[in-house]
Amino acid sequence: MMVNLNLKLTCAIARSTHLLGDKWSLLILRDMLLHKKSRFKDFMESKEKIATNILTNRIKSLIDADLIVLLDKNSTKKSRQYIATQKGISTLPIILELYMFSIKDINESVLNDQQIQIKKQIMSNSEKFINSKRIGYMAFKEDLLSKVIEHK
Repeated sequence: MMVNLNLKLTCAIARSTHLLGDKWSLLILRDMLLHKKSRFKDFMESKEKIATNILTNRIKSLIDADLIVLLDKNSTKKSRQYIATQKGISTLPIILELYMFSIKDINESVLNDQQIQIKKQIMSNSEKFINSKRIGYMAFKEDLLSKVIEHK
């Protein structure tokens, strides 16, 4: 999915689905925001098993859409880290709404203890969960940024 920044979409839903409409983009953002993943290899280790060429294309699309940025443009290919922009962080409620839309249809017997705990937290107070994840991600992001500054 390549994002055409010149595309004039006048419907907000059409524009949103154009930017976020494929599963891989949402899963990369999920991994960044909820699991604090930042490296290519971290995204490759996700249980959904994204192919490397698709991951490369989705990262580029997310960068083009200003949802994520490369943390240090001088880093080597192996050490590259990506972080969510404010626009990317703003997708957190969307990701959680998708979660809440589907979780009730997933039998708890297939969930591990951590997934059950997360489900309980989200279902009891989704706004509190979103705020805690947003704050946690911002702290994670600040830590990554400070490490890049230290190494320069």
